[in-house]
Amino acid sequence: MAPAIQAENLVKTFGDVRALDGVSLDVPEGTVLGLLGPNGAGKTTTVRVLTTLLRPDSGRATVAGVDVLEHPNRVRSLIGLSGQYAAVDEYLTGLENLRMVGELYQMPAREAKSRALELLEWFNLTEAKDRTAKTYSGGMRRRLDLAAALVVRPPVMFLDEPTTGLDPRNRIALWEVIETLVEQGTTLLLTTQYLEEADRLAHDIAVVDHGRVIARGTADQLKAQIGGERIELVVQRPELVGDAVAALAGYALGEAAVEKNTRRITVPVSGGARVLADVIRELDSRSIGIDDIGLRRPTLDDVFLSLTGHHTAADEDENGTAGKGRRRGDGPGTDQQAVTAGKER
Repeated sequence: MAPAIQAENLVKTFGDVRALDGVSLDVPEGTVLGLLGPNGAGKTTTVRVLTTLLRPDSGRATVAGVDVLEHPNRVRSLIGLSGQYAAVDEYLTGLENLRMVGELYQMPAREAKSRALELLEWFNLTEAKDRTAKTYSGGMRRRLDLAAALVVRPPVMFLDEPTTGLDPRNRIALWEVIETLVEQGTTLLLTTQYLEEADRLAHDIAVVDHGRVIARGTADQLKAQIGGERIELVVQRPELVGDAVAALAGYALGEAAVEKNTRRITVPVSGGARVLADVIRELDSRSIGIDDIGLRRPTLDDVFLSLTGHHTAADEDENGTAGKGRRRGDGPGTDQQAVTAGKER
């Protein structure tokens, strides 16, 4: 069976910037692929190509077995898209927003209203259905946006950083909705800056950097690639960081990661509690005061740091200053409106 989403050697340039440099990936039907990468890595550009909003310079891609370049309107009829910004009309009510999407999909008026009411209930928006969207909170707008992407029950969904800016309660609520969709058979490509989001939701993860897929596997497989245990400590004063790194050198299996602003040092080790005890004695013998120390298994953040050289920046837009020269996002609402407006008539 062909993958529900497949891309082969996608290339896309914006002026002198090579946003995609041969991206290849596939997503089996009924699974979630998490697309991770630093700001400007090419995540959003990949989504825009796969959802027919951008044409690649070269390469090919299919969604639900349909070529995105040869039959873009057909692809648009098979997908749902929720971008980084809530694509809702502020001057329409929640109910009117969802009915409008249904009508753009050529649904009969009665069916569009019925589906809208069903989704409003599912997303806990029934009480607000007759309020204009401009009165909604950020979390309510994100839920309404995701509901709009589900009006026609698309078999394939693209979620581009869907929980950015949400508080923890609303983020978890959206995770539960996404998990329900996948249980019902939806295929999902998810871009995110929240590593715990990928850890929880994704069956498989692809790490993208400089327009290329640089690693692929399950969360456990990626964690295994960078070794086992980590000692993580926080020294009492900034001037002690260098001394602590030197003290740890005899126990570390690789280079220490240092966060100077937090005085945090992380080093890969082996030996479990025994090596932790040895490190504590070594630091004490050198009179290096610590505020905290512990032994832990690698996280996706360790994987990300190892592969890309820095941590994620969940509060920055992928096409912002970190990706200077790269095309910036088109602003609120653009992606979902462009897809729904381009449905087959």
